[in-house]
Amino acid sequence: MQISKKVEKMQPSGIRAFFDLVLGMEDVISLGVGEPDFVTPWPIREAGIYSLEEGFTSYTSNKGLYKLRLAISRHLKERYGLDYCPEEEILITVGVSEGLDLCLRAIVNPQDKILVPQPSYVSYGPVSELAGATPVYIDTQKDGFKLTPKNLEKNIDKNTKALILNYPANPSGVSYTKKELEELKKVILQHKILCISDEVYAELTYDFEHICFSSLSGAKNNTVYLNGFSKSYAMTGWRVGFACGPQEIIAAMTKIHQYTIMCVPITSQMAAAEALHSGKKSVEEMKREYKRRREFVLQELKVLGLECIRPDGAFYVFPRVSKTGMNGAEFAQRLLKREKVAVVPGSAFGGQFSDYIRISYASGYAELKEAFFRMGRFLKKI
Repeated sequence: MQISKKVEKMQPSGIRAFFDLVLGMEDVISLGVGEPDFVTPWPIREAGIYSLEEGFTSYTSNKGLYKLRLAISRHLKERYGLDYCPEEEILITVGVSEGLDLCLRAIVNPQDKILVPQPSYVSYGPVSELAGATPVYIDTQKDGFKLTPKNLEKNIDKNTKALILNYPANPSGVSYTKKELEELKKVILQHKILCISDEVYAELTYDFEHICFSSLSGAKNNTVYLNGFSKSYAMTGWRVGFACGPQEIIAAMTKIHQYTIMCVPITSQMAAAEALHSGKKSVEEMKREYKRRREFVLQELKVLGLECIRPDGAFYVFPRVSKTGMNGAEFAQRLLKREKVAVVPGSAFGGQFSDYIRISYASGYAELKEAFFRMGRFLKKI
């Protein structure tokens, strides 16, 4: 056998596995993949186009364009009061996905454990395993999908290396107040574990101000902060993320990055720099529309009698469907077959969430209305 046993045992993404069924089907409304329906704002696209016309087609520094790292540093200073050195503490990555992979590979030793609160984004566990760690899943179902200090502490042992904290969260949309984050920080610092904070949906927080974990008193030197441009700026295909953290960790991540990826495409980096320069208005416009869609989706779920925790941010809802007599996989498969509406079974985000489905409201408003009309028709027939 030529395939790694570790890879052979790994299950494919629960999201992508389900959406293989959608390929080739006509008239399907997809409420599954977490991709904004907005096109990247024109000034950002124009910056990418113009960079090509000017002849910017070379490699960049392994760390990324200095002007982009400097723009990120200034943005974080203005937004959160954070000081990250653009030369030593910021690395440009191929999306947050590469940032997470690099971070784990840079810090993990044999027998290390990585804590993953669930429901969680599908890659956290598998990427931890590929780095050589053992993922420890923490069930947050009884606490409204939020990690509590008590639940965190009871899962920490001598082999715990880091916690992956994602907020606003995929798939639930829940987030944390400053008080809640401060309580988690106390446990993290007390036990001297690293916080890998994935805040890619930070700008899509609706009901209160997003607090960056690194900005908490005493947390910066114990945190690797991950973010990117895909969600907030509708730049999924440009594949630009960034990691900020202690100099020694960023240096180790850069070492791996230079041997595997080398650098993020310069065109994408030029566009990302423009996003930080002129994209604020576009982000606010998209945020208002997502908020409007959230209210519509929550109201429709209420009419359908599907229980759902109110999301604080991102563009997902995670309703429970067990009242229909079906689990999430059955619900998703039958809904797709009968009404051509695609949602993701909750089991993709943790086996114990088989009674849930994830719905993305990143689709257009008209598509959402039609999808929920079809869903209502589906439920009336069962």
